[in-house]
Amino acid sequence: MPNIEVRTCVSQITILCLLSLTVSCASMMSSVTSGLADDLAQTILNSDDVETVREGIPAYLLMIDSFLRSSPENSDLLLAASNLNGAFSVFTEGQRSQLLTQKSLAYADRAACIDNSNLCGLRDLSFSQYKARIDAIELKHVDVALALGIAWTGWIQAHSADWNAIAQLAKVKYLLSKVIELDETIDQGGAHLYMGGLETILPASMGGRPEKGKVHFERAIKLADGKFLMTKVIYAEQYAKLTFDKTLYDRLLNEVLAADPRVDGMTLTNTLAQQQAKALLAESDDYF
Repeated sequence: MPNIEVRTCVSQITILCLLSLTVSCASMMSSVTSGLADDLAQTILNSDDVETVREGIPAYLLMIDSFLRSSPENSDLLLAASNLNGAFSVFTEGQRSQLLTQKSLAYADRAACIDNSNLCGLRDLSFSQYKARIDAIELKHVDVALALGIAWTGWIQAHSADWNAIAQLAKVKYLLSKVIELDETIDQGGAHLYMGGLETILPASMGGRPEKGKVHFERAIKLADGKFLMTKVIYAEQYAKLTFDKTLYDRLLNEVLAADPRVDGMTLTNTLAQQQAKALLAESDDYF
C-alpha cells in the first residue's frame, strides 16, 4: 500500500467526533431516561478532566453494543454507537484505530439506510449515481448525513496509507457540501470544519485545495463565534503548516491559549485544544 504523509492530526479526529458526543450520549441512554441522558451528556462536555473521559469511553462502548443486541434497527442507537466508536479511535492507533473506525462507519451506514433509503449503499455506487442520491437529500435527513460524513472521514484517516481510502475523499466532500447547503450552522459549523480538514489533507500539488480549506475554517470559526477552540488548532496544524505560514500558525495557537476554555457544551474539547496548542506552539520554531 502507498505510504503517503497525510497531514491529518489527532486533533482533527478528536474534535470531529466530540462534536457529536452530545447526540451520542443522549441517544445511547434514551431507552432509560431522557433526563439522565441530557445530564450525562452535559457533564461530559463540560468536564475539563480529559483523562477521566478517556478512561470512561470503553465502558460506554460495551453498554451501547448491549443495547443494540435488543434494538438492532434503532437508528438513534446506531448513530450513538458510530459516534462513540469514532470518538474512542482518537485515543488509539494502528489496527485498533482501523477497527474502531470501520465499526463506526458500519454503524453509520446502517443508521443512514434506516433513516433514508437514498443513503443505502452509497460507498458502492459510481460517482454519478452517488451524486444523484446526495442531491436528493432533504433537510430532515441532514443529521444522519453529517453523522455518516463524520464516520467516513474517520475511516479514511485511519486508512490513509491506502490509496483506495484516499480515493473516497471526493465522495465524502460532496456529502459534506450537501450538508452545508442544507444547514451550514449544524453542530455550530461542524460541517465547515470537516471540509476545511478534508481540503487540507493533501498539498495542492497532490490535489489538495488548501485555500478552499482556509475559507471553511474561517467560516467555522465565525459560526461558533470563536468559542470552539479546536477549530483554530486544526486550522493551524493543517492549513498554516501546509502553507508554511508561521505568522498565522503562531497567532491561532496563541489565541487558543489565551481564551477561556469554559464554555457551555465545549469545555472538554476546548481543554483538549489548549493542550494540543501548547504542544504545537513549542514546535513552531523547529518546524518553520
